[in-house]
Amino acid sequence: MTTNPWLAGPSPTRRLDRDRLEERILNLLSSQNMCVLATTAPDGSPAATPVRYFHLGLELVFTALGSSPKMRNLRADPRVSAGVFAPLVGQASSRGAQLFGNARVLEPGDPGFGDYWPVVRWQSDHVERSRSLDEPPLGTIGVITPDRIVYTEHWLRREGYAPRQILTLPIRRGPASGQNPED
Repeated sequence: MTTNPWLAGPSPTRRLDRDRLEERILNLLSSQNMCVLATTAPDGSPAATPVRYFHLGLELVFTALGSSPKMRNLRADPRVSAGVFAPLVGQASSRGAQLFGNARVLEPGDPGFGDYWPVVRWQSDHVERSRSLDEPPLGTIGVITPDRIVYTEHWLRREGYAPRQILTLPIRRGPASGQNPED
């Protein structure tokens, strides 16, 4: 007996329309909070780091010490890849996204910092460390702006769609909130 017979056989090739694909990607980004961030070290070696993220539209925002290896790597080479994934129970639950693009390192006072900082939910960290909520921190943030997202969801096969979908985005400058990207 096959649990999910719709997973058998060749994968469909049909593409989701852009709005439905963006909606599914946003759902994934909203329902998860960890990604694996891949950067390139100055010697050319790859470095992959688990990072807690927040999102503004399709852009990922994360905090880190400005002197951390990932931030040093991003300052030297802004090209990044980030993988976001939901817990895997079986093939039918496989769902994730690979974001490819560039990242910026922003310090308080940098142009754009104030557009992204509000999405960082710092309050739980302060409570965990017994710090006052009356004193919000301002620290270094990284912003990943994707130009391509490869989205995988095997449940799409059930509806006759390819399990791997590709969203190509224009190069964006500034926050994506409220923008409607065009090809």
